[in-house]
Amino acid sequence: MESKRLNKAISETGFCSRREADRLIEAGKVKVNDVVAGLGVQVSPKDKIEVDGKIITKEVENVYLAFHKPVGITCTTDTSIKNNIVDFINYPERIFPIGRLDKPSEGLIFMTNDGDIVNKILRSKNNHEKEYIVSVNRKITQAFIRQMSNGVPILDTITKKCKVERIDDYTFNIVLTQGLNRQIRRMCSYLGYEVSRLKRVRIMNIKLGKLKKGEYRHFTKDELNEVNRLVADSSKTMEASED
Repeated sequence: MESKRLNKAISETGFCSRREADRLIEAGKVKVNDVVAGLGVQVSPKDKIEVDGKIITKEVENVYLAFHKPVGITCTTDTSIKNNIVDFINYPERIFPIGRLDKPSEGLIFMTNDGDIVNKILRSKNNHEKEYIVSVNRKITQAFIRQMSNGVPILDTITKKCKVERIDDYTFNIVLTQGLNRQIRRMCSYLGYEVSRLKRVRIMNIKLGKLKKGEYRHFTKDELNEVNRLVADSSKTMEASED
């Protein structure tokens, strides 16, 4: 019978991501067959896993949602935080966001109960594209487009080269393949610009399209198949948060 690491087994139930599972294990909140478990424990489908005294099992099908996050909603599963994304969506099953989209930003974010795919999508060196439409407070120059495209020094590194196109005097489109913390805002700030609106319109092969603010839809079968194909060869290094 196939065994797997405890954190992976927990994430596959949809209870939480692997990283959160590691935190719960380290805190001594996880038992396997009534014994407090440590990191790296291997489990099989026959084993009983408990978190905080509650037996967790895979009771629901995997859920994959595309959600149009409005400005003001916080991407956290902590329901004690006002305007958190989980309470806002109020989905009947336990789900959590894949990655982040800052509170002042809007647009596409994935929600799921599949903790395994979370890690695959967030891993770095995958070159998974994320596309944004960004408005700024000053007229956009060719020098700005060129500098944004070629890389900007932020967070003790130089951002990867990326595709940037001017839409109008104050708006541009940018496609990123990395997810440094508040990356676009920091890049603009370094060049003397302030972001007035930031909207994510695509992640990988999935587009925001005509999805209205505050609404979600399920991935189509073709979309999910393509996402799984894209993440199949994910590297093992984790990336930070988005935009």
